[in-house]
Amino acid sequence: MDKLMELLANGKFLEATVETLVYVVFAMGIGGVLGLIIGVLLTVSRQGGILQNRALYWTLNFLVNFFRPIPFVILIAAIQPLARLVVGTGIGDRALIFVLVFAATFGIARLVEQNLLTVPPGVIEASRAMGAGPLRTILTVLIPEGLGPVVLGYTFAFIAVVDMTAMAGVIGGGGLGNLALQYGYRQFNPWVTWSAVLIIIAIVQLVQLLGNVFARKLLRR
Repeated sequence: MDKLMELLANGKFLEATVETLVYVVFAMGIGGVLGLIIGVLLTVSRQGGILQNRALYWTLNFLVNFFRPIPFVILIAAIQPLARLVVGTGIGDRALIFVLVFAATFGIARLVEQNLLTVPPGVIEASRAMGAGPLRTILTVLIPEGLGPVVLGYTFAFIAVVDMTAMAGVIGGGGLGNLALQYGYRQFNPWVTWSAVLIIIAIVQLVQLLGNVFARKLLRR
């Protein structure tokens, strides 16, 4: 308990919470956009899609299937050389954010694809029958019609990214997960560990609630 009060007094919990949120915002912001683009391309380029393109589909599908199953802690080590090339370092917050964006991109891409495939083909065919081109159909029919399930998918991705931030300490990052491991688990202090866990749970519950409410409104349009 004394260690917990000390960490609270010197602002360590607040600092770790802010770090976690910064990591997640960058990962979901950049990775969310890239994942959306790849997910849409996967949907429209598949066989029978609006812009059927076998080469593009199989290339993107291979990349997603290749990188998405890699455990995050292994991915950190595997793409460290790429992180050095892109962000100039293989350790610290910049490297961690790069790996989070990388992982989020391929994870979100698959979620987007799976949710957009729930859009009834008849809706898309009706749009094409009225003379809408492929791009217009994608922007005004496919994405809007699948937006409710996609929002739920992004909510799931947010939670997954929060889980990934627990591995920040592997390359010198911070955040609540690292604080729980460093000051809680490794120092046999359950007060610190569970305090960090409860903050993470509160963040996740709030985002899950907002995601559910937003998705419900979209589905009732």
